Amino acid sequence: MYKKEVVVKNENGLHARPASLFIQKASKFKSEINLQIGDKSIDAKSILAVLSAGIRCNSKITISAVGEDEKQAVQELIKFIETCKADSVK
Repeated sequence: MYKKEVVVKNENGLHARPASLFIQKASKFKSEINLQIGDKSIDAKSILAVLSAGIRCNSKITISAVGEDEKQAVQELIKFIETCKADSVK
């Protein structure tokens, strides 16, 4: 298992459009990927789970992955979260 924490910087959080892009990116990996928000763990490849988590700006989330491409998956998803800005994802 590989995991890393990140703070959501998108002023709108992980709402519909960025959540959709996040899911698309996560789905390209073979590893099982989860998001930890507080005490809740969700499937990072499920649009319903990600949207229902209500991830807002400045939320601390942990992205974890288990599988053959786990490190690459976490690193790329962290990069996406860190660079996702409200004005660039509409």
